[in-house]
Amino acid sequence: MSTRLNNRFTVPVPVDQAWDVLMDVERVAPCMPGATLESAEGDSFTGRVRVKVGPITVTYQGEAHFTEVNAEERRVELHAGGKEARGSGTASATVSAGLHERDDGTTEVTVDTDFTVTGRVAQFGRGVMADVSAKLVDRFAENLAAELQGREHEQVGAGGGSAQASAAQGVDGSRASAGAAGAGTSADAIVPP
Repeated sequence: MSTRLNNRFTVPVPVDQAWDVLMDVERVAPCMPGATLESAEGDSFTGRVRVKVGPITVTYQGEAHFTEVNAEERRVELHAGGKEARGSGTASATVSAGLHERDDGTTEVTVDTDFTVTGRVAQFGRGVMADVSAKLVDRFAENLAAELQGREHEQVGAGGGSAQASAAQGVDGSRASAGAAGAGTSADAIVPP
């Protein structure tokens, strides 16, 4: 099952400060609920992410790498892929993110994600995946805002734990909520490990 999600959220810091933090994988990875960074070397990193979709909880083990970093335009692209730790399912994603300065001194983050999942999670359809993604990205945005403001202890559901973002809808995917990533949004349900 392949899905494209377009998201946006705002972080409460100037764009230059947001860029510096977003390019620091070791600071950003713990902001994603269920994600654990295992290693980072240059533009490549490995890790795992645990995600709950409906009654199923899966852990993906994988790697990711930046395919484009444009500091001048404050845009990055990364590709990630992984396999279920206990199962035959896979997940892969290409994520493009951009930072945009706002008039009030905050930064708008846009995230466009193309992802594909196979295995048990794929049975839930695009609508459920979009709903789960929205919840994950909301938590990520909250945690990232806290990180950017130096309030690491206030992070919600971050680092190593399970991303408890199960969808409240049917398998038919009738409620596809895709909006902005983070504050009222959706993003990749299978987060790059």
